[in-house]
Amino acid sequence: MTATAMLLLTIVLQVLLADLTQRDIDRLLEQRGDAVISSTNSATSGSELVVPDYDLDVGIVVYDEAGAPVAGTASASVEDRYADLARSTSERWVAVGESYRLLATPFTTRSGASGVVVVGERLAPYEDAEHYSLLASFITGLLATAVVVLVAWWVAGRALRTVAVLEETAADWSEDDLGQRFGLGAPTNELTELASVLDGLLDKVTSAIRSEQRLTSELAHELRTPLTAVQGAADLALLREGLPDPVREDLRQIALEARRMASTITALLELARTEASVLPLSSIALADVVADVVAESASRPGVVVHVEVADQRVAVPREVARRALAPVLANALRHAASRVTVTAPLVDTGLVAVVIEDDGAGVGGDVTAVFEPGTTSGEGSGAGLGLALARRMARSVGGDVLLTSAGQPTRFEVRLPRA
Repeated sequence: MTATAMLLLTIVLQVLLADLTQRDIDRLLEQRGDAVISSTNSATSGSELVVPDYDLDVGIVVYDEAGAPVAGTASASVEDRYADLARSTSERWVAVGESYRLLATPFTTRSGASGVVVVGERLAPYEDAEHYSLLASFITGLLATAVVVLVAWWVAGRALRTVAVLEETAADWSEDDLGQRFGLGAPTNELTELASVLDGLLDKVTSAIRSEQRLTSELAHELRTPLTAVQGAADLALLREGLPDPVREDLRQIALEARRMASTITALLELARTEASVLPLSSIALADVVADVVAESASRPGVVVHVEVADQRVAVPREVARRALAPVLANALRHAASRVTVTAPLVDTGLVAVVIEDDGAGVGGDVTAVFEPGTTSGEGSGAGLGLALARRMARSVGGDVLLTSAGQPTRFEVRLPRA
């Protein structure tokens, strides 16, 4: 836009300059012709024209009424045009290409002698001046455009830096302190309006998170009561004597699953009640958590679980780490052909990666939907909630659960913050 405006301005200036130059040349020719006519009028007393030589510059020629030159000389390149104007009966302007501008002015002296004065002016110096002016205008336009671009870049950069600061601050608040607001008052400009919009978004985010935490807490509380009753009933039944072995085994399984569900509910309650700023204060040994998860997992005949976990610690609550790992390991055991491997290689990032591999058939279909709630394997086993819950648990503490290999071997990574 600025370059276009400068181009239009340069064109307008050149047109105005050309018009002013034309007017100046015409006025100069008229003045020179009038001066020659005045001096000739004063010097002529008879029927013959008398022209003082000191009034004649190059390019001025005085002709008598017969068209014969009386005084002055013309440039050789335009002598013919001068001769054509020698018998003019009225004022005539003639342009000889772009080289000369001629003016023929008839006159009559006080003594009655008549003649014509032809005055010419070379246009080359004026053309050169116009070219220099065009060059100067072009350079000035470029410099002005560059200055405008630099100023606009600087102003936009300052404005965008402010916007970036607002965005980063809002992102930090949404993670660490949901109660903070910009509080710049009623919008008076674009930045205060943006701050007001971000405050509104933070209000909505806070409301949504609080509602989710409240719902999770209420559901966990409502589930805990009947679950405690089931677990207590199973434990009491196991104390009875004379129970058949199959019944006793079923009761043990019921008690075990009840305790496992209780730990899941405890993890959900901890997520609902614990702020993100408190999570880094937790520190647990990764090897212990992996050992617990492997021990609790339902084994399959013919499937061997190999564990090789380095001595590392993670900065998450114990139940959260267990709930993030258990569904992934259970999924691997369900689909493995003969072997499941659990490793935790050392990495240089701020996360610990727990790699769980199995030698099963791999993940078929849409691999991007494997973490969607309700997505199950081809056999339709499970409710399709395990991997979705595992990812949610990991992400709630700044980690993640990823499918890094969908073929053989199938490989999942559970990433948790390093302590």
